[in-house]
Amino acid sequence: MHRRFSLGLVMASIALLAAGPVLAQGWPNKPVKLVVPYPPGGPTDIVARVIAERLAAQTGQTFVVENKAGAGGNLGAEAVARAPADGYTLLVATTAHAINMTVFKALNYDVQRDFVPVSLLTQGPLVLVVHPGFGAASVKDVIAKAKASPGGVPYASSGNGQSTHLSAELFASMAGVKLNHVPYKGSAPALNDVIAGQVPMMFDTMLSAMPHVKSGALKALAITGEARSPAAPDLPTLAESGLPGYQAYAWNGLLAPAGTPPEVISRLSDELKKALSQPAVQERFGAQGFAATWTSPAQTTSYLAAEIDKWRAVALRSGAKVE
Repeated sequence: MHRRFSLGLVMASIALLAAGPVLAQGWPNKPVKLVVPYPPGGPTDIVARVIAERLAAQTGQTFVVENKAGAGGNLGAEAVARAPADGYTLLVATTAHAINMTVFKALNYDVQRDFVPVSLLTQGPLVLVVHPGFGAASVKDVIAKAKASPGGVPYASSGNGQSTHLSAELFASMAGVKLNHVPYKGSAPALNDVIAGQVPMMFDTMLSAMPHVKSGALKALAITGEARSPAAPDLPTLAESGLPGYQAYAWNGLLAPAGTPPEVISRLSDELKKALSQPAVQERFGAQGFAATWTSPAQTTSYLAAEIDKWRAVALRSGAKVE
């Protein structure tokens, strides 16, 4: 009986070991869910829908975008962290998921422990935009207005802990001014209030802000990259505009739950490499200031670790915290 029991354990172990490759070979054989932890219409949602469309065309399987907004991107991240590690529920992560490791007091997930990085999707600078009625024609004007406002100048962001939040805090710290944070649940509602004049300024991705700049609803003053963007070559950088050394980027990446079979991660990586190399995808993102950026799982892991360290220093220096 003991020998039969031991043999059964061995056979069960072999079956489990074999299940990974079998699962990977059949992936995807049902719809794949891309969880966007922000509302529809924002930059991450736009990126996710472009990628979902390309992956569906390449694999012949449905890729569904599910918006699960809240808590600065944490609700969606927590949901994916608890999802089965089978490659059918994935997280479209952002810079915020590196920032949140520091600014939130308690998280129900750890972005390095609970996920397997697959690839970056996009990377690009943010742009400082203001309402035309704010009366600021340059970054120096914004700084002067902030210095003349003891109570601080309000600014909108796409949520607590987002790159749009910390980029403004970095700006305030380096410029020596006070700004008042007005967080929203996503980029789209934040931009709507800046366009309406409810809040005078915002740092946002070029992908979502520049169409409003081109329409005249917003005025762009500078970008946060180390060099000017081909999408808006006339816009200076913040470093050029009186804040030497200022640099910040927004990115999107794809993460899978920890424990997802390596074969699935590899297949996902290969499909993303194909998708992001498509000229139509590159042109669509590039026109709005984002570069379509593929990285290997190992490179993505290193990049995520570096981003966590970078934004931790910014958060600690600025005192930015989210209760």
